[in-house]
Amino acid sequence: MAEKKLVEAITSMDEDFAQWYTDVVKKAELIEYTSVKGCMAIKPYGYAIWELIQKQLDERFKETGVENVYMPMFIPESLLQKEKDHVEGFAPEVAWVTHGGLTELQERLCVRPTSETLFCDFYKNDIHSYRDLPKVYNQWCSVVRWEKETRPFLRSREFLWQEGHTAHATMEEAEERTIQMLNLYADFCEQVLAIPVIKGKKTDKEKFAGAEATYTIEALMHDGKALQSGTSHNFGDGFAKAFGIQFTDKDNKLKYVYQTSWGMTTRLIGAIIMVHGDNSGLVLPPRVAPVQIMIIPIQQKKEGVLEMAYALRDRLGGFRVKVDDTDKSPGWKFSEQEMRGIPIRVEIGPKDIEAGRCVICRRDTHEKIEVRLEDLEEKADEILEQMQSDMLERARAHRDAHTHVATNMAELEDILNNEPGFVKAMWCGDQACEDQIKEKFAATSRCMPFEQEHLSDTCVCCGKPAKKMVYWGRAY
Repeated sequence: MAEKKLVEAITSMDEDFAQWYTDVVKKAELIEYTSVKGCMAIKPYGYAIWELIQKQLDERFKETGVENVYMPMFIPESLLQKEKDHVEGFAPEVAWVTHGGLTELQERLCVRPTSETLFCDFYKNDIHSYRDLPKVYNQWCSVVRWEKETRPFLRSREFLWQEGHTAHATMEEAEERTIQMLNLYADFCEQVLAIPVIKGKKTDKEKFAGAEATYTIEALMHDGKALQSGTSHNFGDGFAKAFGIQFTDKDNKLKYVYQTSWGMTTRLIGAIIMVHGDNSGLVLPPRVAPVQIMIIPIQQKKEGVLEMAYALRDRLGGFRVKVDDTDKSPGWKFSEQEMRGIPIRVEIGPKDIEAGRCVICRRDTHEKIEVRLEDLEEKADEILEQMQSDMLERARAHRDAHTHVATNMAELEDILNNEPGFVKAMWCGDQACEDQIKEKFAATSRCMPFEQEHLSDTCVCCGKPAKKMVYWGRAY
C-alpha cells in the first residue's frame, strides 16, 4: 500500500481541478505556504524551473538588445501620483511603508506593484539627446500586489517577474518594440514551455492602467479557463509628458520620448502545471525540467547495478540527469518521478545489464521503450525532442477542441455554462456590451486576436454592426 500512497494523495482533476492543482504544487515540492498570508516560499524544485525560464528568456531578450538594470523597490507616493490613470489602476493593491524603524516617514513609500514611475523618474535624468535613444532596459525582481484571493504561482501577494521598460524617439519604434516583445513571448511559450497561445490586443477596458495599447498572449488551461501569460504595453508619450522625459532631436527641437513596458511572471509555472499536468502529478516539458532524466536502478543491492547506473549518468552528461539511489522501493521511485514530472526515467537492473539494454519510460505517455545501452544518448535525445513537440501538439489540439463560436447571447451563455474554453464572437466595440457579458456570465474579453475572422455581421451582445472578433472566456 505504501507505494501507492504518493499518487493516491492527489485529488483527480475531473473531481476538483482547484484541489488537484493545490495537491500538485505541494506534493511535487514546488512551494510551501508561509506565515505571511498570500505569500509562498518557492522550494528548490520550483525555483529551479523558474531559473530555467529566466535563463532562456533572458538569452532571448539580450539577442534583441535588451540590457538588465535594477531599480529600488520603494516608490514615493508623490511619484506614483504623477500619472493619473496609472495610480488609479494600482491603488487598491498597493502596500505602503509608513515608518523607518520607529520614525514615521514624511512621505509614504509604496512597495513596487510595477516600476513604470521609477523608470520614468530615472529616464528623465538619463535621456538628453536623440543619441541616448533607444533605451531598452529590463529588470528581474519581485513585486507586491495586495490581492484578495491568492493561489500559488497564479496570484500571490509577492511574485517574481521581469519587467522591460524602453524609451524611443518615435511612436513607430515604440510600437515595433511592443509587438517584437509580444512575439518573443509567444515563441518562448510555444518552443520552451510547449504552451500554444493566442496573440492579440486587449480592449480599452482590459488594457494596462496608463497604456495607449496593451497586447497579450492568452493560453487555455486544462479546465477550460484562460490565463493571461504575458503582456506588452505601448505607452505612447503619456508617461513622458507626466514625468517630463524630453530629448533634443536631430532637428534641435525638444521632443517627448515614446515608451513601452512588457512582463512575464512566475504564473508561467502555474500555466505549465495546468496545461500539461495529469492525475499522477506534474508533467514538465523537457526544456524547463530541472531533471530531464532520472535513472532508477532495479535491485540496486545486486552487484554492478549501482555502478552501471552511475556510469550511465556520466555518459548522459549533456542532459540534466540524476540517479535515484535512495533505499526506497522501485515502485515508490516511479511514483515520485511521475509526481515531479521528470520527462523520462531510465530503468536498469541485473537482467538489463546482462542483455546490454535498459528501459526508457516517457512521463507524458507512460510508453516504455527498450534501448540498447550503446544507443542510450542518441535515443534519450530523440525521445526528449519528440516529447517536447508532442506536448505542444497535444496542448494545441486540446485548445482547438475547446474553442467555440457564438453568434448571439443565447449561444454564448450555453457555451460558457456547458463547454469550458475560449468562445470566439463578434463585438461592436462598445464597453457596455463587454460589461454586460462580464456581469451576466462572469466572462471577460481575453483579446482581439491579430488573426481576425468574420463570424457574423453583428455584435454577439447587442446585435449592432460588429467591428472585431474577440476571444471571450472565464479566466484565472
